[in-house]
Amino acid sequence: MKTVKFGTVGLGRLGYEHAKNIAVSVPGAELTAICDVDEVQLKKVQEEFDVPYTYTDINEMVKNPELDAIAIVSPTPLHVEHIKIAMEAGKHVFCDKPLGATVEQCLEAEKVIEAHPDQLFMLGFMRRFDPSYMDVKQKIENGDIGKVILVRCITQDPVSTIEGTLAYAPHSGGQFLDMCVHDIDLVRWFTKSEPKKVWGIGGVFEYELYRELNDGDNCAATMQCENDAMAFMYTGRAAAHGSHVETEIIGTKGTLRVASVPSKNLVEVMSEHGVCRECYQDFLSRWHQAYVNEMTEFASCVRENRKPEITVYDGTAVNKVANRCKESFETKQLLDVID
Repeated sequence: MKTVKFGTVGLGRLGYEHAKNIAVSVPGAELTAICDVDEVQLKKVQEEFDVPYTYTDINEMVKNPELDAIAIVSPTPLHVEHIKIAMEAGKHVFCDKPLGATVEQCLEAEKVIEAHPDQLFMLGFMRRFDPSYMDVKQKIENGDIGKVILVRCITQDPVSTIEGTLAYAPHSGGQFLDMCVHDIDLVRWFTKSEPKKVWGIGGVFEYELYRELNDGDNCAATMQCENDAMAFMYTGRAAAHGSHVETEIIGTKGTLRVASVPSKNLVEVMSEHGVCRECYQDFLSRWHQAYVNEMTEFASCVRENRKPEITVYDGTAVNKVANRCKESFETKQLLDVID
């Protein structure tokens, strides 16, 4: 079996998670090179995982002939530029979500990837690789709940990480692009239909920084798909109880729910406070196995020369919806999702 040699770009919270997974948990993969502008973090990660090569410039890293693939976990506005650099150097590319900061960037990414048909590209919608969501998808495919009527999504960051959340806010792309892209992808995945109308609402309830950014710290969106399936998404930045991602799929013959209580395990604590369950306190803990699974799938695709299921076009489609939600939020109007 060929070992896929990876270079990773970006060593922030999620970049470090991917680097660690490639080094430790992904079968048939090797963390061969890392790239980041923070030389202190670069040195730390190199020593932790015994990485042979380090770089502060992706242009230099992609020249390394040992590398088969590049994992891009850099800031969103740099994604398309980094995809182009890696593709033109002959590397396969995994890119974390979102594909780009704007629809125009996504369309540019499409052209880059179409120009390199012999190289593989996969976008990081990791929820599709979470065991619970994979089970839900199979049950929908089996017809267990009939036709999908409504997908209800809740995505909340924990208040315990609010300092980092606020620091990232000016560069995040906003609630709908940063927080809701996974929910939009799930809606498309579960309904097999594209959203056609969106209505984005929300406000600033706690953190005034979001008002300055023309954003909200708590937002919601209602959507209707081309096949008339409906969706509701709620997203917040500071849940008191922890990292909360909940999904409900209502069908004509039944309902499926994932994590209505976002417990980190099956332990129940009984005390003077009553009975409670501890919740995940960060998204990395909640989605750890999904991140491992998605990178394992990408490495398998590279070894087998097999096209990944998640494509650049999924990234563009989700970006279009997220940006229309943002526009709806700003204009307070129900909007069509237009091509």
